[in-house]
Amino acid sequence: MDNTQSKERIDITDYICPMTFVKTKLKLEQMKRGEVLEVRLCEGEPLSNLPRSVEQEGHRVLSIEKEEGRYHKVIIERC
Repeated sequence: MDNTQSKERIDITDYICPMTFVKTKLKLEQMKRGEVLEVRLCEGEPLSNLPRSVEQEGHRVLSIEKEEGRYHKVIIERC
């Protein structure tokens, strides 16, 4: 688990791919380099695709944590 305090948070549990990435990318673009984003998403395709996609954009995935039910939290540092 990562103890980094997230400055920004988004919940994309109501979205499916590719909107999960689009929402995350738009939020990251509003942030400054070094800031941290906490993204709450569903397991399955969003969990498989989002971390890979943000890393391809040059950002860093700090952690992926399972939450209750089918939800996960991905912590991303904007680079």
